[in-house]
Amino acid sequence: MSTRAVAAERLPSAAAATAYQREWFAGLAERVRGGEALALANADAPHEVLRALDVPYVVNQWWSSIISAKRAGPASLRAVAAAGLPDDSRQYDVLPLGAQDLPEEEAPWGGLPEPRFAIAERGGDVTHKIFEQWGRRPGTETFLLSRTAADPAPAGWWDLVAHRWEEVFGAARIDLLQGEIEDLIGWLETRLDRRLDRDRLTEVMALANEQAEWNRRTRDLLAAARPLPVPVTDIIPSVMVPQWHRGTRWAVEAAQRLHDDVARRIDDGAAVAPRERRRLMWIGRGLWSDLDMYRSFQEDFDAVFVWSMYLAIAADGYARYGDDPVRTLAARFVGLTDLLYVPPMSSSWYVKEAVSHGVDGVVHLVADDTPGGALISAALEERGIPVLEIRGSNADSRATASVRERIATFLRDRVPASA
Repeated sequence: MSTRAVAAERLPSAAAATAYQREWFAGLAERVRGGEALALANADAPHEVLRALDVPYVVNQWWSSIISAKRAGPASLRAVAAAGLPDDSRQYDVLPLGAQDLPEEEAPWGGLPEPRFAIAERGGDVTHKIFEQWGRRPGTETFLLSRTAADPAPAGWWDLVAHRWEEVFGAARIDLLQGEIEDLIGWLETRLDRRLDRDRLTEVMALANEQAEWNRRTRDLLAAARPLPVPVTDIIPSVMVPQWHRGTRWAVEAAQRLHDDVARRIDDGAAVAPRERRRLMWIGRGLWSDLDMYRSFQEDFDAVFVWSMYLAIAADGYARYGDDPVRTLAARFVGLTDLLYVPPMSSSWYVKEAVSHGVDGVVHLVADDTPGGALISAALEERGIPVLEIRGSNADSRATASVRERIATFLRDRVPASA
């Protein structure tokens, strides 16, 4: 099949998701101005409870990505430092806290309305401290969930976790988080003066599973496609905007649109780089302040980024099936961070994904809160896949200013072009 260059063509599902998110945020701000309570939730908090209770919420890491993309990251970190807090740790988590004190004209999209609730898990030594700071702001209360340690997982957890999650994570860990989610539900019910409809939560969980199934189909299409038919910079928003709307019919339809767009590009023989000779994998959070970087190596190196964790974890990490919606929700979140960061769960998964996508080299952005980075890199190197480690936060331009130059050197020195 002949190939057709599509480097400059935006994926329709990406454009639609971005437009929807801007419109949704304006509506959310209007709801909060009208008196509704807003929640700020960490990425690995059980959002589905908020969805089922009809509480508008913003995901901390998504808002960080907007702050970074709108070039408000440096000003937000200066605000963090001015408040007497460290600006050189967990920057991606703390950006929204700093941005909250920016003048309205400097804040992205007019700024985040003041949240009534701040919900996170006690990850590491810092995340809970950041969310405790939110709880010290007037009108905001913090609720913290426990983070438990990873158990050794069965090999090939990605084939087991949707249905056999007790086997993957262990009953004791799920018991604890299930109890704490019940506590969260009671805490919210008291403050909102409403009750959670458990049937509604079951519906939310079913919609989230349907969305994950579409994401898996899309990931599998892209893994098999040669050459890459869609730029990763379109895949990321097409996946992540719907991810923060999990449990809605719109999110399911958006995931299906992405699948159909990708399938159509493949059928049309589309190619991001028709002379594709190097396939790259980006491990770590997205470099939101410089998304053009991902496409900057196509011309000089015939190199394309074919993989980011966003679609892959949406495909393998979120689907959970069970009779009790709260326990099943606990199973969704109890080990989500393990799957991404804790070897051997994480390292075996990255190797599986690298092999299935035909990756020639890996750029691994290792932040200060991502454990096991060296073991992940070592597992890939042992499979003969060269790795460039960059240590720093995706949200701190001071640490990532030289990324393009380092990748170019890596490509010249360690990633040979295919014939």
